[in-house]
Amino acid sequence: MTHVVTEACIGCKYTDCVEVCPVDCFHAGPNFIVIDPDECIDCALCVPECPVEAIYETSEVPEPMRPYIELNARYSKLWPVINARTEPLPDAERWAQVKNKLSELQTG
Repeated sequence: MTHVVTEACIGCKYTDCVEVCPVDCFHAGPNFIVIDPDECIDCALCVPECPVEAIYETSEVPEPMRPYIELNARYSKLWPVINARTEPLPDAERWAQVKNKLSELQTG
């Protein structure tokens, strides 16, 4: 199994999870990060580090968030690797409270 970043990350882009990852499986887009399922070693170190609880083990992704499994796989092949902590997006605290934000995902 692998881990998946879900909707709560959109608009926030906290990278605490990246800092603890022992492999280079995180990739950063404009307002979201994803996990490469081919690189993730399922160590789960990232899960408790996410302040918005956006990371799930693939088999535990809530039904409404299942499309994020494919989004992580797709965009991990297109976006650059991120392997160091960066500042969250300027409005991260506000975005952390927003629900149903898939339409806000910026891909390019």
